[in-house]
Amino acid sequence: MLIWRKCNVIVPVSLTIALLLGGCFDDKTTQCQRLIQVVNAGNSLIEENKGQQVTTSLQLSKDLEAITISLKELNLSDPNLKDIQSRYIKVFQNLSQAIAKASKALSTAKTLEASSTGREKFRQARTEIDTVLTNAAKTTGKESDKLVVELNKYCNQP
Repeated sequence: MLIWRKCNVIVPVSLTIALLLGGCFDDKTTQCQRLIQVVNAGNSLIEENKGQQVTTSLQLSKDLEAITISLKELNLSDPNLKDIQSRYIKVFQNLSQAIAKASKALSTAKTLEASSTGREKFRQARTEIDTVLTNAAKTTGKESDKLVVELNKYCNQP
């Protein structure tokens, strides 16, 4: 009798613990979906805000920093996804910093006086904006494209 009562308690408790622990560990598909969801949110922000003004650019920089934080908080356990995650973190950090720098240069250019020194500072600001955004587009764009291919390839494997 005593053994039967112990089994009545042990089996449900063991089953509950097993289900709780199983729910804590995401499988590869779930982890892929979570990572893709955050990356897509970041990419959507970039697409929606291309060529916007200073205030929008500053906000985009802050939003991309928030995406970076969201990526860091995913807590992925799959080593391949963790690698892709860390590389995406770098991509969004670099984009955020480049957009913030270009936005500051654009803000400076908008406040310049109409004088020869003002025009020279404007040319310098414009060159800085072009350089920063071009470099960011080249480096982070290429890396992002590589990561999309890697992520899709890995996540579509059985």
